Amino acid sequence: MTTSETMAEPMGLKDIAAELGHVPSTVYGWGLSTHSESVVVRPTSVAELSRLFQKAREKRITIGMRGSGCSYGDASQNGGGILLDFSEFANIRSFDADNGIIVVEPGVTLEMVWRRVIAAGWWPPVVSGTMYPSLGGLLAANIHGKNNWRAGTIGEHVESFRFLDMNGEELHCSRHENSELFHAAIGSFGMLGCFTEITLKLKKVHSGYLDVERISVPSLPHMIAYLEENKDAYDYLVGWIDCFPAGKHLGRGLIHVANHLPQGADEDPGSGLSPAAQDLPAYLFGVLPKSWMWWFLKPFVNDTGMRLVNAVKYLTGTLGQTRGTPHREGHAAFAFLLDYVPDWKKSYGTGGLIQYQTFIPKANASAVHCHLLGMCHRAGLIPYLGVYKRHRPDPFLLTHAVDGFSFAMDFRVTEENRERLWELTHRMDEEVVEAGGRLYFAKDATTLSTTVRRIWPKETLDKFFELKRKHDPEALLQTNLARRVFPDITS
Repeated sequence: MTTSETMAEPMGLKDIAAELGHVPSTVYGWGLSTHSESVVVRPTSVAELSRLFQKAREKRITIGMRGSGCSYGDASQNGGGILLDFSEFANIRSFDADNGIIVVEPGVTLEMVWRRVIAAGWWPPVVSGTMYPSLGGLLAANIHGKNNWRAGTIGEHVESFRFLDMNGEELHCSRHENSELFHAAIGSFGMLGCFTEITLKLKKVHSGYLDVERISVPSLPHMIAYLEENKDAYDYLVGWIDCFPAGKHLGRGLIHVANHLPQGADEDPGSGLSPAAQDLPAYLFGVLPKSWMWWFLKPFVNDTGMRLVNAVKYLTGTLGQTRGTPHREGHAAFAFLLDYVPDWKKSYGTGGLIQYQTFIPKANASAVHCHLLGMCHRAGLIPYLGVYKRHRPDPFLLTHAVDGFSFAMDFRVTEENRERLWELTHRMDEEVVEAGGRLYFAKDATTLSTTVRRIWPKETLDKFFELKRKHDPEALLQTNLARRVFPDITS
């Protein structure tokens, strides 16, 4: 993509900071394994966003989006340019308690949504494993949850949104108005413009609790079979995988399943339908502050320690499995497992972690995901955490979803293993491509542009590039991720 020869030369970071009256900041990805220097700006209104976009056009400054900074890799970084932090553009504009429609600004978080709506008997239809991402970020990544095969991605529950592009035009987008942009902006990781208002349809709930079961399985093929055979019986399904065992126990784990309670099943629904009833406990065992827990985890975050932790988790989960005898658990407790130990990512040390998530069609999932886990064993780089889910396709342009399964692997990053780990992910990418699978930009830190062009069809990428030229003709909307996976549209 070319720019006008009459435009000013790109500004350096110090010049940008001086122009905007800010000091450059070091910004990390959520996993702490990637970072860069940016001028961070916190807009509070559409008018302020418009002025920033105009300044960027005049001075030829790149702009990247950062909702709550929950992307594991470099999706919400823009080294050398402006980074928009939406934490102060975060008002709930309206909530229709009769019909379950909420209208929010892009910085509103999942936590702000559920706390506002649960007393009226509503819950976000799709949630991530943490309650802290912003709605703008969730749409930019088109996130999925533990109910993806049933409810789809978050974008499928968006009624409409308002969207500011780099031409300075604020557009109203829905499935019927600016439909092409609607289906492209959701999942575009901020490359086409900025969500300024989001209208979301919520999920009706009749209790603050779910019926939850925990099921032990001896291997990954057993987990896949259970998820496939039982997907119509549950509202939520998610598998935890102990990635350390090999052989016949490769991919052993625990499956957590849950169902919403039908109307009338909860004799006292008001007791659970309150923010206070959903709050996660602040103390472990009622004594130890959870904010201290990552310090206690730190000595175990190595191959030996995590092998032990995973083995104990699997053993206790197997002994305490509740197959067929559900217990009641709050929505927040079931949904937001990553929030039980605040700042747990810090236990990984200075190198942080990356998450590598692959989506494989169901016919190939068992063979491919077992093979990928075997590759990790042979490389001596075993994931410390594995999460498995069932998925379905969705109608969005740059979708990651397939009719199949995803396997998310958390790897510790160190100075010694970083190069080998990146090389391993590139080799695994080859297997994903050959299997007709996909990757997920919200989690990604390693994918090459050549891989992206092999995964997504040419006509899909051409359509995205066409929209990029239309809504960001000077290619000023950029992130570190975009420059890595789409260098030809960010140059």
